[in-house]
Amino acid sequence: MAKILLIQPNRWGRGITSIWIPSHAGILKSRKHDVKLFDCTFYKNWTENELDFNTQNQQYQPTEYSKLVKYNDSDVFNELQKLVNSFKPDIIFWSAISSHIHGEGEYVNIQYGDMLVEKIFTSAKKIAGGLQPTGDPKNIPIRFPNIDFFIRGESELVLAELADKIDQVRELTTTDGLIWKKDNEVIINKPQQIISDMDVISTYDYSVFDDQIFLRPYNGRVVKGVDYELSRGCVYACSYCVETTIQQYYGFTEITNQGTIKNASAYLRSKSAKRIFQEMKMLNQKYGIEFFRCQDTNFLTIDYNMLNELGELINNSELPIYLYVETRPEGINKSSVELLKKLKVDGVGMGIEVSSEAFRKNNLNRFPAQDKIIEAFSLLKNAGIKRTSYNIIGLPNETEDMIIDTIKFNSILQPDNITVAFYSPYLGTNLQEESEKLGDFNDYEYNVDGQLRTVTKSSNVDKDLLNFYKKNFTKFVREGLEKLDELKKNEIRN
Repeated sequence: MAKILLIQPNRWGRGITSIWIPSHAGILKSRKHDVKLFDCTFYKNWTENELDFNTQNQQYQPTEYSKLVKYNDSDVFNELQKLVNSFKPDIIFWSAISSHIHGEGEYVNIQYGDMLVEKIFTSAKKIAGGLQPTGDPKNIPIRFPNIDFFIRGESELVLAELADKIDQVRELTTTDGLIWKKDNEVIINKPQQIISDMDVISTYDYSVFDDQIFLRPYNGRVVKGVDYELSRGCVYACSYCVETTIQQYYGFTEITNQGTIKNASAYLRSKSAKRIFQEMKMLNQKYGIEFFRCQDTNFLTIDYNMLNELGELINNSELPIYLYVETRPEGINKSSVELLKKLKVDGVGMGIEVSSEAFRKNNLNRFPAQDKIIEAFSLLKNAGIKRTSYNIIGLPNETEDMIIDTIKFNSILQPDNITVAFYSPYLGTNLQEESEKLGDFNDYEYNVDGQLRTVTKSSNVDKDLLNFYKKNFTKFVREGLEKLDELKKNEIRN
């Protein structure tokens, strides 16, 4: 039996059940390994309190969340050292790929975990995975020299294999999917096989989380919820999206004229309907989970027959649960809305990104027309399903006028919730490479977090202006742009 310490480096100060944690915990425990989790979420000297930040700018509705959770006054570094001393792990692991991809700070967690572990005294093997080593395998080991091994691609089976080998005192460096160093040389092993059948991953184990992690704000209420995945993969190859990094790693590099990958059926994978229903039922009955925040990259491209079977299981049950999903406007029609209702979907998030059709097509490799987006929002509204629009500001070559046009387009859509993210240059994506050439960003950026900050150097729309629109975007959608010039004068330094 090996001992594995998982680290959740979440700095947002609110509960996030990062999907990689229960997926890795489940398979490790199924192989009789000992697993513990150190969760940084509520340490006062670690959190940046994303919830307060985005409530103030009206992205979230106010709740009593902060009164229902207990924050920790202890020093996060000291507490981690205490756990390491008592548990004596063989492996310390953090950061991994799942359907969360970059969401809720996942992209930057490799950096945050390294910040924690570099101050810890331990003989454990320090291992990290996720998007950054997948997208830039040659340079990430140089940027994070304190880490012993990196895992590219999906890491559940790879980490389990490493734990088995430690238990059996076998060589680790022969494992597929690893990046490691020998005499200061970076060694990149061949890719591991893609997990084509998600049911081979043992039941995801959410027992490693403290109970207050399950509390989360949702539409002005505090509910018990989890982040969850039914599937992995996306058919689309948007130029800014980290999904393309994973696609390329597994050899899905050919793109159609409509911005989709060829042979997409081999890349889109899901759990079985019965497996999903049993997990949801267990989480509801054991932990009181009512809200499932499905992080699947594009919900309505999941196999229709599986979703329909799942819908029957959920609809015929008396489980008091509801789902929030993300998809694209192209998939919304009367038939798919009926399916969403059967699945007890309460809310749908869809990427608008920017309002300009030409910019979306030519710069982002996204093709939905304005009328299709408007129709999708209208169909969901008529069905009583809450709608969230996702918008990006600070994209390479985006202008202030384009941001204003996106605000106006949201005013037409009138979404129930509005999310605004700063553009983040994700390693391995086409747009990241372009943004570096333009001089908007460095070849590598630390502290990337699309919800909390922009790291742009662009003079096209500078940091002060982007921060202004992040703060006031929802206000302008709801109240109009009449006071735009006045607010800019008062809030932006000359």
